[in-house]
Amino acid sequence: MGQPATKEKEQEEAEEEEDPSPVDTKPECEESCKPRCVKQLLHYEACIKRVEGSPRKHCTGQYFDYWGCIDKCAAPKIFRTLK
Repeated sequence: MGQPATKEKEQEEAEEEEDPSPVDTKPECEESCKPRCVKQLLHYEACIKRVEGSPRKHCTGQYFDYWGCIDKCAAPKIFRTLK
């Protein structure tokens, strides 16, 4: 004999149906933050032009400054969307 579904089990199934599949909001948040980090982007692009053709020089610091700015801006937005 099968047992009738309990209210608790029914409630769990209803909650599972209501939850949509997870959506990654990080790319949207990062895109919305890029306008705030134009200064860092311009420094990075200027560095790329300066070191073009120099095999031993790089712009890693400027690259990380740019993405650090974006991360700092996007993190609070991303964490607000987490459950």
